[in-house]
Amino acid sequence: MVVMQTPAARGRAAPEATAARHDAPHNPAPGRRPLPEGLRAFGHRDYRVFWVAQLFSLTGTWVQSLAQSWLVLTLTDSPAALGLIGVCQFGPTLLLGIPAGVLVDRLPKRRLLLGTQLAAATVTAVLAALVATGQVQLWHIYAAAIALGVVSAVDMPTRQSFVVDLVGTEDLMNAIALNSALFNTTRVAGPALAGVLLAAFGPAVCFVLNAVSYLPVIVGLGVMRTLGRPQGEGQIGSVVERLREGLAYVRQSAEVRLPIVLAGLMAIFGMNFGVWAPLLARDALDIGASGFGLLMSSVGVGSLAGALTLAFRGRRPAPRVMLAAALLFGVLEIALGFVAGLGLPAVLAMALMAGIGFAMSTTMAQANTTVQTNSPDHLRGRVMSIYLTVFAGSTPIGAALAGFIAGIWGAPAAVAIGGAVVAAVALALGGRLARLDRGVAEDVAAP
Repeated sequence: MVVMQTPAARGRAAPEATAARHDAPHNPAPGRRPLPEGLRAFGHRDYRVFWVAQLFSLTGTWVQSLAQSWLVLTLTDSPAALGLIGVCQFGPTLLLGIPAGVLVDRLPKRRLLLGTQLAAATVTAVLAALVATGQVQLWHIYAAAIALGVVSAVDMPTRQSFVVDLVGTEDLMNAIALNSALFNTTRVAGPALAGVLLAAFGPAVCFVLNAVSYLPVIVGLGVMRTLGRPQGEGQIGSVVERLREGLAYVRQSAEVRLPIVLAGLMAIFGMNFGVWAPLLARDALDIGASGFGLLMSSVGVGSLAGALTLAFRGRRPAPRVMLAAALLFGVLEIALGFVAGLGLPAVLAMALMAGIGFAMSTTMAQANTTVQTNSPDHLRGRVMSIYLTVFAGSTPIGAALAGFIAGIWGAPAAVAIGGAVVAAVALALGGRLARLDRGVAEDVAAP
């Protein structure tokens, strides 16, 4: 698969060029000792601020996510109720994700992120107060999940497309890998911390901790210099016309379409950890709340290893690596389903979860970088909104499906069935890629 060059600043009017220079990534000063190859994105000052601020916020998010799943399971004892949380939280992305891309391409991204973080902090603080005072009901959790889902529909494409404004296209894959490393560091720390807090104090402290964790991000965005201004190309036309422009680009570009399809199908069938992991911990493995935290932390350990491997060894996206990692992901989930179903020791399940995390982070980082590097600057917000709508918007479908299967046949069956589908998808897309490569080779060889 050929990576197309993005049309940078060619042909822009003088005011646009001036704005672009003002908004360019902050590079390290001449003479400063160069960073190791795997950390080169940290040479950009605003990216460092962005990364550190998210360290606190994402830890809080993981703490609340685990506590929320356990709280819903405690209140309802229902796999379907767990699945409905995913529907509420990610369902709004199906409706609002693609239109949000138009907003991302028209407004400064840093200001959009300030707005989304303030809104999310408010919703989380209200939910934390309800849990802390013992007034929380199931519908409160669902309502908060819907509200956060609406915020996330705008926040996700803004955050993803803001990275290239912070570091430029040359360091984009490294920045995405470091973001993945950050995400998965907190995936280790957050669930482990949540498991301890749940066992010792109950869920209330987890919700309060997440509400407070938004403050560093809000402060960090306030001191950053990069605005993430919209590009000058493609700004004319109605919202519908601009939506069609982004959809047409994705439809016509095989380089963008393949990773989007893969990410969506993996989200539907393989990445429903919030549904089946607490069920595995409580029922199949019998390891309780603290064991649930360790199980989720195992995913984070493997994901962190995958992200760091990519940061230090990868510079350009490789479609075959992406598909091989997706195949490994599916095979390991099938194995996890058998381990849990047979009642084998929990340590085996944790080892498999680590392998699943490694394969997942490798696949997703490759897919994200492929989509962004093949997207023109003036379309990147819309293309990323389509990618994230397919990826995150598929989550409610997958959550509902996993909850349904787990309710009938049990969580081990839900895991194994999902893994089998992902493995089949990876093989099918690998065959499609091989046919595309043969077609390109024949075109080149033709006189």
